[in-house]
Amino acid sequence: MRVASWCLGFLLLTSPALAEDPASSIKSLIDRQIQAFQADDASTAYSFASPRLQEIFPNPDVFMSMVRSAYRPVYRPKSVAFGQLRDRNGAFIQEVFLVDPDGVEWTALYALQQQADGTWRIAGCQLTKEPRVSA
Repeated sequence: MRVASWCLGFLLLTSPALAEDPASSIKSLIDRQIQAFQADDASTAYSFASPRLQEIFPNPDVFMSMVRSAYRPVYRPKSVAFGQLRDRNGAFIQEVFLVDPDGVEWTALYALQQQADGTWRIAGCQLTKEPRVSA
């Protein structure tokens, strides 16, 4: 059975023209946010959230509280592996495979938004628990 969790939908907004190859910037952004979660560095983790998410979660502590309670696989992953980066008409979605502290496998779909200055921010995250495969 698949269990989906949405972080306020994907909150995708119109983005400006995209750089030629955003893949490395997007992977680095997600990786740095996960590292900040693991270090309990709320300010740094929050800095990678889109302006819209920062409006909804008005400070780093409120944001971290939400992540701790609803996104444990992202907050404390045992392992992280990047999948495909998909371009959906200018809206980029990065697939990330996670294993949570209990050994449960998850897929996270990160929605990304390019800012006017060319930097990327995380606009949302959808978590899906992966079914166990019998041997």
